[in-house]
Amino acid sequence: MAPNFTFPPNLQALEEDYTDGRLSVQNHTAVASLRPSQLEEFVKGVSFDLSDKELFCIEDQDVFDRVYSLVKGFKSLTTSCKFNLVESLRSNFSVLLPNVDLLSRSRQSPDEEEEEAPVLDRVASHRNAFKIYTFFLIHIVLIEESNTGSNNTSKVAASSRKKRPIDSWNWEPQRARMLNLIANSLEINLSLLFGSSEPDENYLSFIVKNFFSLFENGTLLKHSESKDALCRIIGACATKYHYTAQACASILHLIHKYDFVIIHLADTVAAAEKKYADGSLATSLIREIGRASPKDYVKDTVGAENIGRFLVELADRLPKLVSTNIGLLVPHFSGESYKIRNALVGVLGKLVAKAFKDVEGEVSSKSVRLRTKQAMLDILVERCRDVSAYTRSRVLQVWAELCEEHSIPIGLWNEVAAVAAGRLEDKSAIVRKSALNLLIMMLQHNPFGPQLRIASFEATLEQYKKKLNEIEPNTTSDTVLDGISSDNDTCNGDGELDNLGAEVVSKEQQESLTDSCLTHVEERIIPKDSSVPDLGNLEQTRTLVASLEAGLRFSKCVSATMPTLVQLMASSSATDVENTILLLMRCKQFQIDGSESCLLKMLPLVFSQDKSIFEAVENAFITIYIRKNPVETAKNLLFLAMDSNIGDLAALEFMVGGLVSKGDITASAISALWDFFCFNISGTTAEQSRSALSVLCMAAKSSTGVLGSHLQDIIDIGFGRWAKSEPLLARTACLALQRLSEEEKKKLLSTNGNRVFGILESLVTDFWLPENIWYAAADRAIAAIYAIHPTPETLAADLVKKSLSSAFNCSGGDEVQKDADDGTTSVFTTVQVTKLSRYLFVASQVAMNQLVYIESCVRMIQKDKAKKEKLDAEGQNAQNNSETAVDAPKENGINAELGLAASEDAMLDTLSERAEKEIVSGGSIDKSLIGHCAPFLSKLCRNFNLMQKYPELQVSGMLALCRFMIIDAEFCDANLQLLFTVVESAPSETVRSNCTIALGDLAVRFPNILEPWTENVYARLRDASVSVRKNAVLVLSHLILNDMMKVKGYVNEMAMRLEDEDERISNLAKLFFHELSKKGNNPIYNLLPDILGKLSHENLKKETFCNIMQFLIGSIKKDKQMEALVEKLCNRFSGVTDTRQWEYISYCLSQLTFTEKGMKKLMESFKTYEHILSEDPVLDNFRNIVNKAKKFAKPELKSCIEEFEQKLVKFHTEKKEQELTAKNAQIHQQKMSSIENFVLSKDGEGNAESEIVEDSKVIDPLLEEIDQPLHDVSRTEVELKEHSQTSSEVTESEQSEDEVQSPTILVGGTRKSKATETGRKGQKADISTSARRNIKSKQR
Repeated sequence: MAPNFTFPPNLQALEEDYTDGRLSVQNHTAVASLRPSQLEEFVKGVSFDLSDKELFCIEDQDVFDRVYSLVKGFKSLTTSCKFNLVESLRSNFSVLLPNVDLLSRSRQSPDEEEEEAPVLDRVASHRNAFKIYTFFLIHIVLIEESNTGSNNTSKVAASSRKKRPIDSWNWEPQRARMLNLIANSLEINLSLLFGSSEPDENYLSFIVKNFFSLFENGTLLKHSESKDALCRIIGACATKYHYTAQACASILHLIHKYDFVIIHLADTVAAAEKKYADGSLATSLIREIGRASPKDYVKDTVGAENIGRFLVELADRLPKLVSTNIGLLVPHFSGESYKIRNALVGVLGKLVAKAFKDVEGEVSSKSVRLRTKQAMLDILVERCRDVSAYTRSRVLQVWAELCEEHSIPIGLWNEVAAVAAGRLEDKSAIVRKSALNLLIMMLQHNPFGPQLRIASFEATLEQYKKKLNEIEPNTTSDTVLDGISSDNDTCNGDGELDNLGAEVVSKEQQESLTDSCLTHVEERIIPKDSSVPDLGNLEQTRTLVASLEAGLRFSKCVSATMPTLVQLMASSSATDVENTILLLMRCKQFQIDGSESCLLKMLPLVFSQDKSIFEAVENAFITIYIRKNPVETAKNLLFLAMDSNIGDLAALEFMVGGLVSKGDITASAISALWDFFCFNISGTTAEQSRSALSVLCMAAKSSTGVLGSHLQDIIDIGFGRWAKSEPLLARTACLALQRLSEEEKKKLLSTNGNRVFGILESLVTDFWLPENIWYAAADRAIAAIYAIHPTPETLAADLVKKSLSSAFNCSGGDEVQKDADDGTTSVFTTVQVTKLSRYLFVASQVAMNQLVYIESCVRMIQKDKAKKEKLDAEGQNAQNNSETAVDAPKENGINAELGLAASEDAMLDTLSERAEKEIVSGGSIDKSLIGHCAPFLSKLCRNFNLMQKYPELQVSGMLALCRFMIIDAEFCDANLQLLFTVVESAPSETVRSNCTIALGDLAVRFPNILEPWTENVYARLRDASVSVRKNAVLVLSHLILNDMMKVKGYVNEMAMRLEDEDERISNLAKLFFHELSKKGNNPIYNLLPDILGKLSHENLKKETFCNIMQFLIGSIKKDKQMEALVEKLCNRFSGVTDTRQWEYISYCLSQLTFTEKGMKKLMESFKTYEHILSEDPVLDNFRNIVNKAKKFAKPELKSCIEEFEQKLVKFHTEKKEQELTAKNAQIHQQKMSSIENFVLSKDGEGNAESEIVEDSKVIDPLLEEIDQPLHDVSRTEVELKEHSQTSSEVTESEQSEDEVQSPTILVGGTRKSKATETGRKGQKADISTSARRNIKSKQR
C-alpha cells in the first residue's frame, strides 16, 4: 500500500524529508536541463505509464517523482509536451471520479462483509489518487496562469519592437476543462473517501486558498467557462462542505482589494444558494458587513464602495434572502460613509422591486412582508433629505428605477413626485439632474393616462363624483382616498390600487387625445357626452374617483414646477439645461399645463457657447416642431413666430437658418410656407400670412433663392389690401426686400422697380398705416430703399422733403429756420405734432441709414482693392519667369517706399470722414438737407415746456437728436449737456430709456467725448424706472464686456443691481458679473476691495450687502486670488474705524474659500484685526472661518487652527473686559464729579436754610430709594457713605438709575427748583451744616 499523500504548503515542499511516512519526492529530475529529444521521450514515458497502467499508478514512487518533475518544470515544456501531460492527468482524473461512486455502492453491498479490509485499501488508494491528481492539476493551472501573466506584460513592452510568433498552445480551453473537472470532483459524494460528511481540513484549505488566488486574475474571470467553474468550486467548498467562515473572510478580502471581482463573487454566492438551497454563505457575508464599524468605512473609501456594490449585486440576485437580513445593515444609515448609504439605498430599491412580487403564503406572513416593504419605502422617502448630495442623488435614481419597473404604489406616487419637485431646487447639480430624470420617468410610466391636463381631470372627476354621490347618497365625504387604502377588495398585494381607474381615464382621454407634440394649443378635452359610463359597482367607482384625484394631484404637482424649470434653463450647469429641456419635452407630450410657454423660453439657448446645450435645444426643436408632413412643419413654425417676442424671434431666425442649411427644413416645408403666405390654404388669416413670410425671411438668410421665386407675391400681398388688416405685414414685406440676393435685386429693379419704390415712398409719406405701426414700417421701408436702390440718397432726399412739406405745409425750410432763429413759437401753433414727429423720425432715420450706406461703400471699395491686389499677386506668381514679372515687384517696391499705398488708404479715410460729416453739419447748409433740421431740432429739444406739453413729440425729438449726435462729433459735443439733462429729468421713462441706449452708441462711436461723463452714465442704474435701469444694465454690460468702456470706479453701482427689486434686472447683473469673471485674470478680483469700500458707505440693508458680496466672492475660483484677498481684506481693518465696516469686512473674509496657505496668512495678519475682536458679529464671522477650515485641515494645521480659535476667544474676552472697565470708570468719574458739585453748591449757600412747604417732599436722586424724606439725616449719611464707596464695576443700567441731578421740591404736586427757594428765610433746615461737612469729608 502506497504512503498517504498530504497536501504540502507549496509544490517544492514535496522534496522535503518527512518522518511521518507521507508520500514525498525521492528522485527529482531537472527537466530544464534535458535536451528537447530527451524531454519529449521523458514526457511520452510518463504519459504511457499514466494511460497504460492503473489509475492508481500515480501513487507509485517512480511515476510520482517523474510527474512532479514535469509539473515543477512545466514552464520549460514544449507545447506538445504540455498538452500530453495535461491530457494524461485530466483523463485519468475524469475516469477516477465515476469509480468513487462505484466504490461507494460496492461498500454498501451486504454480501462483501468478508472483504472489508480490501475495500478499505481501495478507498485509501482512491483517496490518495484523488488528492494527487487534484494537487498536480491545480499546480499546473497556477504555474501556467503565472506564466501567462508574465508573458502578457512582456508582450506590451516588446510589441513595438517585434511581433511574437503565434503560440499554438491554446491554454484557455484547457484551463476551463481542468477547472470544470475539479468542480465536478467536489460535487460527487466524497464522504466515503474521507470517512466523514466533509473532506479533511487540509484538502479544503488547499482548494480554497489556491482558487481564491485565481479570483485575483481579472483576465481569467473574463473567460465565462473558467469563471463558472471557479464559482462552482468556491460555492461547493463554502456551502456543501461548510467551509463558510474561511470562505467569507476570503470573499470580503477580495471585495475590499479588487473591484473587478464584485459581480463574479455575487454570482458565486447566488449560485451556491440556488444549487444547495442554503443561504448560509450570503447570510454570513451580510452579518460580517453589518458587524463592521461605520468608522472603518469612512477611512477605507475604496473598500466601502466595493462593499456597497457587492451588496447591491447580492440584493439583485437574492432579494428574498437579503430582505430577511436587511435589519443587520440598516444601522449603517447613521454612519458617516455616504458610499455605504448609497449602497443601502440601492439595496432597498432592489428589494422593493423584487423581494415582494409573489403573493402566495399565509395571510400573516403576507401582511408582514407588506409592512416590511412599506418600511423600506418610508426609508427611501426619508433618505431624499440625506445630508450628502451623492446619497440624495442616488435615492432619486432608485425611485426612477422603481418607477420604470412599476414598483411604486399609487398611494405613494404623489409623495414621490412632490419630493422630486422639491429636489429641483437642490443646491447640488447631481441631485437636480436625478430629480429631473425621475420626473421624466414618472411622466413616461404614469398610471393615469397619456394626457394629464388639469381641466380634463377636473371635468372627469366632477362627473364621477356626482355618479358616486348618486350611488351612495347617504355618504358625504370630501375625498375617498382615505377609505380606499384600507379596502382589500380594491387593492392588490402590494397595496397598490387596481388599474381599473387608470384604464378608464386612459380610455376616455385617448378618444379626444390629439397629437401630443403639436405646437398650437388644442381645445380643452372635456367628454362630449355628459353621461358617465356606468361601472355598476360602488367599489369600482370609488377606486376610479381615487385614481382621478391622484392623477389630478400629480398633474398639478408637475405643472407647479414650470417656474423652477424656467430658472433651471438659465443654470450655469449644462446638465441642468439639457435635462430640463428633456423634461419639458416630456411634459409637452403629456400636455402638462404651462409646458408650451416654458418651451418657448428654450429658444434663446441656441446662442449658448456650450455645444451640448446647443445640441439639446436643436434636437428638442426638431423633435417638437419639425415633422414629416411639410404642412404641419410650416404650421408649427408660423405659429411659433406668431407667439414669439423680439428675443425669441432672433433665436428662431438663428435656428431656422441652421436647419435650412442642414436640410432639416426641406424644400417642401418652404413651399408650404409660401402656400400659407399666399392664402392658398383655406382658413389662413392675415396674421398667419405675415408669420409665414417672417419665417421665409429667416430661411432666406441661409438659402438665397428662397424669396426670388415669389417676388410678385411679396409685392402684391405684402403691400396690398391685406396690409391694412395686418399692418405688420408691410413691415415684414420690407424686410423681405432687404433679404433679396444681388441677382434678385437686379431682377426686381428691372421688372417692378418703379412700382416698389413708389409703394415704399407712399408707405413713409402717406397716412394709411396706424400710428403705432408706422414707425416700425417706415424704419424698414427706408432700410429697404437703401438696400435695393442704386442711388438711395436721391430717393431718401425726396422722402425728407415730402415729410418736411407735410409737416410745415411749405415749400422749403427757410421760413422754419428763420422762425426758429428768431425764437418765435408761432410756427408750432400751426404744426401738427404727429406730422412733426414723423418728419423728425424720417430725417433722423435717413441720416442714420446714410451713415451706414457710406460705411458699406467704403467696405466695398476696400474689398475690391484687396481682391485686385490678390489677383495681381497671383498674376505675378504665374509669370514668375517672365521679364515683366521682374519689373512688377520693383514697381510695387517703389510704391511702397513712396507710401502710395498708404496714401490711398488715407485718402479713402478722409473722403469717408467728409461724407459722414456732411450728413449733419456740412460746410454749406444749402447743400445739406439734414443741416436744415439739426439746429432746429436742437432748439426744439431745449424747449422743455413744449416737450412736457407734447410727450410724443419729445420721444421723436430726442430720438432724432440722439441719432444726429451719433452721426456727427461736433453736434454730439454741443448737445451732450442737453442729452444728460433730459436723461436725468425727463418725466417720460420712454425718453429716458431711449437716451440711455443712445449713450451706449455714443460711447462706442465717440469714446473720448463720453469719457468725462462716465459717472453720469453709471447714474442711470439708479433710475426710478425699471425699464431705464434694465437698459442701463444692458448697455453697460455690452460696453464693458466688449472692452469699449473700462471698468471704472463706479462698478459698485452695477453690483447694487444684483439685489434689484426687479428680478429681470437682478438676473442681468448676475449674468454680467458671471461673464466678467471669465475675462482675462478675472477683473472681479481686483475690483472687489473697491466695491466693498463703496458699498460699506451706502445705506444698504445688511442682508442686501451680504448677498451682493457673497455672489461676487463666489465668482472668484482661483486659490491664489483667494489667498491674496485674505491679505488685502485684513489690511483694510486698520484703515477704518466704523464698527459696521469691520463687520462687513469680516463677513467677506468668512465667505472666502480658505486653503492651508490662506489660513496661515490669516493667522499671520492677526495684528491687523486684534483691536476689532471685541465686536460679537466680527467674532462670529471669524468662528465661521475656523469651522470651515477645520473640515479640510490636516492634523498639524488643525492644531494651529484650534490655538488660533482659542486666541480669538481670549482676545475677545479681554477686549470686552477692557471696554467694560473703561466705561464703568467713566461712569464713576461722572458720578463723583456730580456729587462734588452738588456739595460745593451747598457750601456756597452759606447759612441759608432750606424751606420746605407743608406736605412737600425733597427728592434726592443720588439715593436708590427715590422718595426718601430729607429730614432723615442719619439714613442719608449712611447711604451716601455706601454710595461713595461703590466699586468702579457698575453696569450700564445703573448709570441711568444713579444719574446725578439737582434736587427738586414737590409742592402740591408741582416741581420747583430748589435754587428759587434759597432766598426764603425763616424756614427750618432739614440738613445741618455739620451733616453737610460730614458728607463732604466722606466724598473725599
